[in-house]
Amino acid sequence: MNQDVLTATLTQARERNLGVLDLIRAVDRVRASHGVTAVIALYQTWVEHNADDALLYAVLFNLSVTQTEIGDEDGAQASLERALELNPDFAPARINLGRVHERKGGAEAAVRQWAAAVDRLAQVNGTNIAHKVAALNQIARVMEDSNQDEPAENMLRQSLDIEPDQPEALQHFIALRQRQCEWPVLTPWERVNHKRLLGAMSPLSMGAYADDPMLQLAAAWNYNRRDVGIPGEGLIRSYWAAKEGASGGRLRIGYLSSDLREHAVGYLCSELFECHDPEQVEIFAYYTGVPGSDVIKERFQRSVAHWVDVTAMTDAQAARRIADDGIHILVDLNAYTRDGRTKLVALRPAPVIVNWLGYPGTSGSPYHHYIVADDWIIPEGAEKYYSEKVLRLPCYQPNDRKRAVAANPPSRAEMGLPDDAFVFCCFNGLHKLNRFTFGRWLDILARVPKGVLWLLGGTEAAQDRLRQAASAAGIDPARLIFAGKLPNSQHLARYRLADLFLDTAPYGAHTTASDALWMGVPVLTLSGRSFASRVCGSLVRSAGLPEMVCENAQDYVDRAVALGREPTRLLAYAQRLRDARDTCVLFDTALLARRLEDLYRQMWAEFQAGTLPRPDLANLETYMEIGSALDFDAVDPMADSASWWRQHLAARDEIRPIPADRRLWQGPTASDKG
Repeated sequence: MNQDVLTATLTQARERNLGVLDLIRAVDRVRASHGVTAVIALYQTWVEHNADDALLYAVLFNLSVTQTEIGDEDGAQASLERALELNPDFAPARINLGRVHERKGGAEAAVRQWAAAVDRLAQVNGTNIAHKVAALNQIARVMEDSNQDEPAENMLRQSLDIEPDQPEALQHFIALRQRQCEWPVLTPWERVNHKRLLGAMSPLSMGAYADDPMLQLAAAWNYNRRDVGIPGEGLIRSYWAAKEGASGGRLRIGYLSSDLREHAVGYLCSELFECHDPEQVEIFAYYTGVPGSDVIKERFQRSVAHWVDVTAMTDAQAARRIADDGIHILVDLNAYTRDGRTKLVALRPAPVIVNWLGYPGTSGSPYHHYIVADDWIIPEGAEKYYSEKVLRLPCYQPNDRKRAVAANPPSRAEMGLPDDAFVFCCFNGLHKLNRFTFGRWLDILARVPKGVLWLLGGTEAAQDRLRQAASAAGIDPARLIFAGKLPNSQHLARYRLADLFLDTAPYGAHTTASDALWMGVPVLTLSGRSFASRVCGSLVRSAGLPEMVCENAQDYVDRAVALGREPTRLLAYAQRLRDARDTCVLFDTALLARRLEDLYRQMWAEFQAGTLPRPDLANLETYMEIGSALDFDAVDPMADSASWWRQHLAARDEIRPIPADRRLWQGPTASDKG
């Protein structure tokens, strides 16, 4: 019977007895009975015998979508090009043709198609506006991926001028400004005010914008609510892992990450996975990242019991696979970082879910039960700023003691560094830099005449902005030296050319700090109140240099100046690092693995006892509403904002009291929460 339906439909197409609406209905039937290949055959037959139909361009568009579905990019391109020959103003075809070009490696051709779509959409109507916004955003995305930050920002600004309520476009707009060192970062204009900008900021960008743990909790909650949302089909409601338990057996631990490869997180975790006790834990790695292979990824694949690539799976499929594997504890190593699969995590694929390492802060989510930190990063009393239950390691960050270092380090001359200079270095990404940190660095250079600042390079425009800022402050721009990217082993080797690593704030060094300490370079850091601002302090203390952790900005500047003027004082610090490298807590990966396994057993015991923590998300909408007035472009983000919160919460509580049973923390008024 099904074959008769397909045959009859093909006959109708050949005999021109199948209108476009009937064709669309027939496609649904054929797809259900014969699959996508038969659909393509039906479309092609119709196109061949209905070449004069006024809606041929629309049918060709539908054909291209189906061809894309099976990976026939050449066929899709041909269909779209023919559709545009028939109707050059058909914007959806131009947008999709651009996507086809991009997938085939033709980014320039893709941008040309999208630009043509923008130019042709002159008439003001809802459909044209939507297509124009889509085209502008596509252009911006491709330009951002190819490090053309300034034109990408301009495209996004045009898009936001047309439609300001685009959280994703706003997130990228802000991130681009941070990456380009465009200060102030939040620049309201007629169509987009400060509240909208701050409210759309991603949690990762917020970490570099403000040392305010209350605002970061509210921003994480807001992002999760808006961008992750309510999970769709595939929510896991029962777990055979929970029924079977782990008494007397191993815990099945799943690590979910896009970064188990040559990536900062991959470099940190590679030895940890090798140090896990296979008699205590059975390790599953669920990979969600880019395809391909490298030495770090291969190392992970050898060290885990089970490697599962879920990149091509839907969220529901991946969640089902994790649940079917009987995972007891799923460790989310991404959270709100690039290629994270938070919507997958929202389906609750394991009984216990942990936020650790990839994203330095609270998730503000209803499904992450624990966050792993240490005593310095989240000190006693700061738990109120985290939606998860806080558990602590001796030191939060794992490290790889087997990392490869190039045997022949470069000379200063080869890196463009003066032989007789005191080299202050910072290899953090430029997106972590703000005008207050840079101002402190310029102050240091002014007081250390032989000092130079060696930074990891960014775009040429970003570097030029920093040189201009130095010149305006009376510092010779030539004293700023930008390092290009190198393979990791060579990058580690060049650290030895630096005298002192200067940390950024509020988003400090993480992997870059442990790299510097491993290579024997002392690190000076400024610890604030938020997670990202305290990680470096934890690493420096765990390496045995607690006196290099400053808790106010002036102390940070004065200590850097003193060391720059008397560099011999650094020799003792460097020697301490070398002497303690094999024994200090920072590089004791085996100890961290044992303590992490202890935490996993504690988590599972709490689950079995029915005491699994429930994230407290009460009143965070109020905190987001109030916090959106904070402006850390105008005020040093390292300033303590607690008194500001108390004042504004008290005022808010007078106008619209928050019931005691709905307060995030107990207290007579909302003013106690900050």
